[in-house]
Amino acid sequence: MEASRLQNVLRNHYDASSWWPVTDRRHRRFEIAAGCILTQNTAWKNVERAIANLEEAGLLAPKKMLAVEEEELRTRIRPAGYFNQKAKKLRAFAEFYEKLGGRTPTREELLGLWGVGPETADSILLYAYDVPSFVVDAYTKRILGRIGMTGEKATYDGMKALFERTLAPDAKTYQEYHGLLVEHAKALCRTEPRCAECFLRKGCVYGKNSRTK
Repeated sequence: MEASRLQNVLRNHYDASSWWPVTDRRHRRFEIAAGCILTQNTAWKNVERAIANLEEAGLLAPKKMLAVEEEELRTRIRPAGYFNQKAKKLRAFAEFYEKLGGRTPTREELLGLWGVGPETADSILLYAYDVPSFVVDAYTKRILGRIGMTGEKATYDGMKALFERTLAPDAKTYQEYHGLLVEHAKALCRTEPRCAECFLRKGCVYGKNSRTK
């Protein structure tokens, strides 16, 4: 299935027009970037709790985050898990963010930061800065693999290119598409999939080979 066709099919079933929630409009970019770091290896509901804790303490701004004791920062983000490492990652990003002086970072700069890999870098660019850089997360990998769009040896960059060579480079389109994939993975294409209810089941390799019908 072509990436553009999959997008249209998903659009007929889900609404992902406001995918990334933001609590503090004054620091939209920094908050979203912090959320991208906090969401590593955890569910979004846990990130929401951590962000709410940071907002309550007035720490959703780079200068505030750099000024606070790291122990308090760790306590505030504990719901997101891996809080010792994530506190260091957040402070490293906050320092980097301040040095940017308002300009948009490059993907290479983000990848040069400790604790920032391809998925996190693309998430920051796409959602915080509206740069058309497609995000490939675990949900995307799962769906593409099951419907036969990618093979077992598919790389992150290969899957990213699959979307970017088909779609026009538009941030809103990428944001919506990523949100649609997340919605489908949560609703039907779960770890234990609900194949019988899935509108993609006819072309699904997993559904044909699995006992889960």
